[in-house]
Amino acid sequence: MPQLDNPTLALACELISRSSVTPEDEGCLELIAGRLAALGFNCERIDTGGVSNLWARRGTASPVLCFAGHTDVVPTGPLDAWQSPPFEPTIRNGVLYGRGAADMKSSLAAFVTAIEAFVTAHPDHEGSIALLLTSDEEGIATHGTVKVVEALAARSELLDYCIVGEPTSVKTLGDMIKNGRRGSLSGTLRVKGLQGHVAYPHLARNPIHQFAPALAELATTQWDEGNEFFPPTTWQVSNIHAGTGANNVIPGVCEALFNFRFASVSTAEELKARTQAVLDKHGLEYEIDWHLSGKPFITGRGKLVGAISEAIRERLGVETELSTTGGTSDGRFIADICKEVVEFGPVNASIHKVNECIAVDAIAPLSDVYLGTLRKLLLPA
Repeated sequence: MPQLDNPTLALACELISRSSVTPEDEGCLELIAGRLAALGFNCERIDTGGVSNLWARRGTASPVLCFAGHTDVVPTGPLDAWQSPPFEPTIRNGVLYGRGAADMKSSLAAFVTAIEAFVTAHPDHEGSIALLLTSDEEGIATHGTVKVVEALAARSELLDYCIVGEPTSVKTLGDMIKNGRRGSLSGTLRVKGLQGHVAYPHLARNPIHQFAPALAELATTQWDEGNEFFPPTTWQVSNIHAGTGANNVIPGVCEALFNFRFASVSTAEELKARTQAVLDKHGLEYEIDWHLSGKPFITGRGKLVGAISEAIRERLGVETELSTTGGTSDGRFIADICKEVVEFGPVNASIHKVNECIAVDAIAPLSDVYLGTLRKLLLPA
């Protein structure tokens, strides 16, 4: 591991060197908790289902500013495609390479060093600072942040502001933050027919033929118009299957997998009802299994958006863009107990790829933006 003077870069490298592929943590939380405890944080492990979770808080008063993220990373892919071993942090030409460099161990390091600098300078700050970290964000996410949120909700421990360290920047650090995410609703549809011989279609019922008109209608339906922050809701088929593999058999069932990415102007129940209304209109015999993996959430132009946007402008000279594009994040769980949630982190061009990386000269400024946000929200005006 390189010898480094900058504390954020040094901590990022130490975290990257730990092969914490989901749901493994490899001691990342213990490392972070040790540094937070030295600052007076109460550090609580809420491990469940083989997943490591940390809830750390300094102070008991409001407002509560929480930093949230994950120590787990996705698998490396083929090792021979990496220019250097993925869990040996390596700097080449001003770029730090390693699995998790952008998603999201640099953000975790920046959280810690920003908090250290803030608490050292302002030990009697207003409100509370918290960290919510999990090793189950890149996986199925059933025993991670959602379980911590449930535990906090059960004891009425609510948050005022939360910054999730996801890599949101597009071309340069600070050019985009996420102030919300679309909901994700998936369905497994089975249209039932009657299997038979293709030469005797009158003795069978082809579910593909029956489903086709409904599929065309669903694919062209305008579900909503979106709003200021969200594009219109979309519906996409991701998989469709029918048949026995023989070319002379009419299938008995046609199965389709589909997904809604939906705006806050629609609800999951509304989308389910409208889908089923189309299928009913076409006279289909069917069944659907639904799975809601995330509700939409949105944070308007309030104190948190204003504070982090101003911190980005002051430190980076960038006018940030608000966006709700992309997939889901753990922000969808945190929004249940937090009034304002945003995501902000490094450039995301290399995430989940081989040779994942972050520009070295972006790492210290990332910590500075988090520090600036702390100052704006937890110090007297």
